[in-house]
Amino acid sequence: MNKQEIYEYLSQQHIWYEVIEHKAVYNMEDLSDVEIPYPQADAKNLFVRDNKKQNYYLITVRGNQRVDLKAFRKANGTRPLSFASEEDLIEKMGLQAGSVTPLGVLNDETCSVKVFVDAYFLENDALIGVHPNENTATIWMKTEDLLRIIRAHGNEVHCVSM
Repeated sequence: MNKQEIYEYLSQQHIWYEVIEHKAVYNMEDLSDVEIPYPQADAKNLFVRDNKKQNYYLITVRGNQRVDLKAFRKANGTRPLSFASEEDLIEKMGLQAGSVTPLGVLNDETCSVKVFVDAYFLENDALIGVHPNENTATIWMKTEDLLRIIRAHGNEVHCVSM
């Protein structure tokens, strides 16, 4: 699914969302130049794999949060982790570098990417801001809606404190 198809899908599912179109952003520093309505809900996404290239994980945390892959590995019982390649990103989720998003798993035909979302996004207003499969927009939606559509697609979803 591309950006427009994501919007159409969410509308068909009767899911509330709000979009801000912006210049292409490739990292959290780039996003700091964009005025966003819910900065506390902005997410950073990491696409990683284990050292055997058998398991792939999408880790979603607050935009300003650092992720310790060794601590994540220990807490979640994975093999050693490293960042997946751009080729892996294209193959598994049909995304370009800089556009990593939980919505990308809707392109994961084998449902092999395991999604880990920081439980922070289920607190307070329970909103999350992610790319709609392209880094030229940010979409805000209820975290529960995001998790529900990922689970309905068939991917594993874990809410964990990070």
